[in-house]
Amino acid sequence: MASSYTKMAATAAGLALWCAALPAALAQAPSATLDKIKASGKAVLGVRESSPPMAYALGANEKYVGYHVELCERVLKEIAPTAKLEYMAITAQSTMPLVSNGTVDIGCGPTTNNLARQQQVAFAVTSYVSEVRMAVRKDSDLTSIAQLGGRTVAASTGTTAVQLLRKQERVVGSPIKTVLGKDHHESFMLLESGRADAFVLDDNILAGVIANSKDPSAYRIVGEPLGAEPIALLFRKDDPGFKAAVDGVLTRLMQSGEMEKIYTKWFVNPIPPKNASLNLPLGNALRQLFATPNDKPLETYQQ
Repeated sequence: MASSYTKMAATAAGLALWCAALPAALAQAPSATLDKIKASGKAVLGVRESSPPMAYALGANEKYVGYHVELCERVLKEIAPTAKLEYMAITAQSTMPLVSNGTVDIGCGPTTNNLARQQQVAFAVTSYVSEVRMAVRKDSDLTSIAQLGGRTVAASTGTTAVQLLRKQERVVGSPIKTVLGKDHHESFMLLESGRADAFVLDDNILAGVIANSKDPSAYRIVGEPLGAEPIALLFRKDDPGFKAAVDGVLTRLMQSGEMEKIYTKWFVNPIPPKNASLNLPLGNALRQLFATPNDKPLETYQQ
């Protein structure tokens, strides 16, 4: 009798250990997105081609890398370990429709979480806080956002920088001629070629674009921030099971210290293709977010 009890106890203990080791996806709440991934055998990651260090294409073979790309890969390998990862190039303008209609399972670009976008998609816990500033040529006289009245300024279609520039127009009391690039590479070319006096965008992406330009020493990031913005991974709305799964992985990465290592890899250490460093160490705001993760939208940062 004692022998049978011992065997039963051992079996129960073994079962408990086996359950604890199961992939996280098996313990998730029901999720239409996870069901779709399971049925198709693949997860589609929406990535950017020219948004270093967050998400960018590396070389002619279109290998996608970056801080948010790595976070997406880490999440999906845990919640959908058998799925093949497929990468789809998207732009700031196409992100919302492609995520909301389910073409893309998870958006891995540098997308600002705001209330308007929450009407179309859902956001994970914030993984970066950016400051919107401007890049100028080294010989430029521009040092402040207040000087942009009457100037030509480049911005990327679909980014929040476009709205911030419109607000700034009202502040300075004179027109700002905003010229739009279809992506960050094209916007930077407007600055590089002299067709724009400045390029306004998130500071981390500006630093990445400059680091990978022909002559990084020819540009500076200047001026006071137009605003701070929470940046997060995104996915389809009305799928709380998927959000819980994604947030669960990200929260564990943050609170274990692993997220800071991933951050340092992309923002402090040299990154490809030129092995240049952005020299953007982890700030206090993001360190606090890693300690107490949340998914608060942009509007809470403006209060």
